[in-house]
Amino acid sequence: MARRNYGQACSLASALDRIGERWSLLIVRELLLGPLRFSDLDRAVGGAPTDVLTKRLRDLESDGIVCRRDLDPPASGTAYELTELGRGLERSIFELARWGLNFFQIDDVDGIEVSWLPNSLRVILQPPPDAEMSVQLRSGGNSFRLMVADGWITAERGELVDPDLTLSGDPRAVIAALVVGESSDEGKEAMIEGSDDALAELRTMLVLPERLYEEALEQEQASPTARTA
Repeated sequence: MARRNYGQACSLASALDRIGERWSLLIVRELLLGPLRFSDLDRAVGGAPTDVLTKRLRDLESDGIVCRRDLDPPASGTAYELTELGRGLERSIFELARWGLNFFQIDDVDGIEVSWLPNSLRVILQPPPDAEMSVQLRSGGNSFRLMVADGWITAERGELVDPDLTLSGDPRAVIAALVVGESSDEGKEAMIEGSDDALAELRTMLVLPERLYEEALEQEQASPTARTA
């Protein structure tokens, strides 16, 4: 099946010719956290038919957005990763995601998968230029490291050495800990390790549409989301 093409002398149309097909940007979203095998990417993207995912990857490869590489030992096999051209989409993706919050519903938080959590936090947290912090994120047996510097948050899979703050729990609990500090779900509280000052600083970076913030406050009850270790 041939790719659809706008055929317009417009740089936006040219971009959409390459990343505008369904699932393409979600593939890029997952690869922003580092290389993934096809099977892991298939699970992380969430719902793409295997043949469609294969075709999207083939198209992204042909456009120089994604490439394949052999994994470093002791791992084995081949993984997909973003090229330098592909990583150039990063800031545009997060600006688009922030715009998408205008259509986000508060109950949609329950549907956030573990692999989406680090990028979800990068959407709702906007650090000032002088902020510097390292955050370890753990959820569902997965670990992610977030580094705050120069007005931006970078994220990768893996562990940090001596992070300023560690957030552990399911996606809803972690997000609730930052947004409202409370949870209505007993037994699903987030665990927070680190100083109160680091948590307070991270919470100052939160930027949400007022509607979502008010709905979150209304929905959450008095049971605490987090206890500091």
